[in-house]
Amino acid sequence: MKIEITPIGSVKNSRKEIDDDFWGSVTSEIILSDVFTADALAGLTDYSHAEIIFYFDKADKSEINLGKRHPRGNTNWPEVGIFAQRRKDRPNHLGHTIVKILGTDGNVLKVQGLDAIDNTPILDIKPVLKEFLPREEVTQPGWATELMADYWK
Repeated sequence: MKIEITPIGSVKNSRKEIDDDFWGSVTSEIILSDVFTADALAGLTDYSHAEIIFYFDKADKSEINLGKRHPRGNTNWPEVGIFAQRRKDRPNHLGHTIVKILGTDGNVLKVQGLDAIDNTPILDIKPVLKEFLPREEVTQPGWATELMADYWK
């Protein structure tokens, strides 16, 4: 089966290079493609957060990992499978982040905390509803907490 997806827009921000940390203060604009008008974003600012699904178009396809490896190459952390990590070198190069909505202007959505570099293709935008968040405590291994220590600073 082949799936074809057309980006709905792209990211505009100050981050030009792929980097793993310090995304918390990054402000981005998601500029919708010309097939969308401001109507596509109507009502979105009634929510505090949105889920952004994007494509790691600049990730090195030769680095795709189908098995396990040490996160960020750190041998102090255990080898874990690709589906136990959020790295960009994934089978389909899809990224997903929950961002804070700052506002809209026409067909542009302004957000904070999007960990996608400038010109990254956006595949979808969804409002965050409390009912879709976990209904129980979220747990994770200690290495993941260490890995994320500077991610949102």
